[in-house]
Amino acid sequence: MKKKVSILGATGSVGRSTLDLLERAPERFEVVALTAKRNVEELASAARRTRARLAVIADPRRLGDLEALLEGSGCEAAAGPEALTQAAAGDGDWVMAAIVGCAGLLPTMAAVEAGKTVALANKEALVTAGPLMTQAAQKSGARLLPVDSEHNAIFQCLAGNRLKDVARLILTASGGPFRGASEKHLREATPAQAVAHPKWSMGAKISVDSATLMNKGLELIEAHHLFRLPPEKIDIVVHPQSIVHSLVEFIDGSLLAQLGSADMRIPISYALAWPERIQTPAARLDLIELARLDFEAPDPERFPALRLAREALASGGGASVVLNAANEIAVEMFLAGRIGFIEIASTVEETLANFSAPVPKNIADVVELDRETRTRVAATLKAGCA
Repeated sequence: MKKKVSILGATGSVGRSTLDLLERAPERFEVVALTAKRNVEELASAARRTRARLAVIADPRRLGDLEALLEGSGCEAAAGPEALTQAAAGDGDWVMAAIVGCAGLLPTMAAVEAGKTVALANKEALVTAGPLMTQAAQKSGARLLPVDSEHNAIFQCLAGNRLKDVARLILTASGGPFRGASEKHLREATPAQAVAHPKWSMGAKISVDSATLMNKGLELIEAHHLFRLPPEKIDIVVHPQSIVHSLVEFIDGSLLAQLGSADMRIPISYALAWPERIQTPAARLDLIELARLDFEAPDPERFPALRLAREALASGGGASVVLNAANEIAVEMFLAGRIGFIEIASTVEETLANFSAPVPKNIADVVELDRETRTRVAATLKAGCA
């Protein structure tokens, strides 16, 4: 039988890569639902190509446009947060959670509570609601499959092994566009420079996170929840070639690594076909041409985001929610030219120091804490820019 697939965030980079794989194997997959934030043209095109049953646009103001573009296709059009949640919990067996930021939290949780196999490309879901989401998965029988290249690499390396035999996880970081940059360069860094990632093609927000190394901080928190290992057993190394996507060290001294080209279709395909594998058009590695692999320690002084993530995880409670929300607002302000690059991390650090967050007891608490943090940070930054 065909695997029934829904994609939350179908017009983003991960969503497009997922669609590419699905369209290469129509005999294996059936597309049930596709969602997008506001890009109705691309959403409607993808829905028509894949014969999706449902297309959901998050912005209700674009519903009329979507309905017009889908007329005669047989695909139902819907809009708004409730429709996103319904798409996540609907008929799909396998749900790609690729909505960027906390906007993807509620639909991702809906898919988990409905017992789906959920491919997690939205790291914020576990960062902000890790305990709640893993508990919900245990209750519903949902399976969480990591799609981030680093966590997917660890997932592959752990296959057939026992967690009790793991000494540590090693997440790799490319170092971003500012690896080796001077403090003066960082102070003068522009949004255009920050989003120019040397290896990966990603959206603006995640590209900036890569430049600050906050993405690795968030991934550390995510790895803690995914693989149930304490943070002291999770390390981060800079690997500029982005060929080794992560490693697992075992108690006998063995080190397993997953290597591959910098193409998100590789980890997506592993989650899509798991426990099998499918072919992808990703470029094959030429180890002779590659010749060398370099590794170095991240600089904690120039890139304090890793320290902040560890501190938030150690603090517990709602600190990880505050970390994520403060970072998202600070990145937005940086991309808008309102604050400087180094002020992203300092904003997060100041927010964590001055905001005592309670332990979220449910998803509603997470959403409210996220909203309150964003309001506080936005007001503080706007006041400082006035």
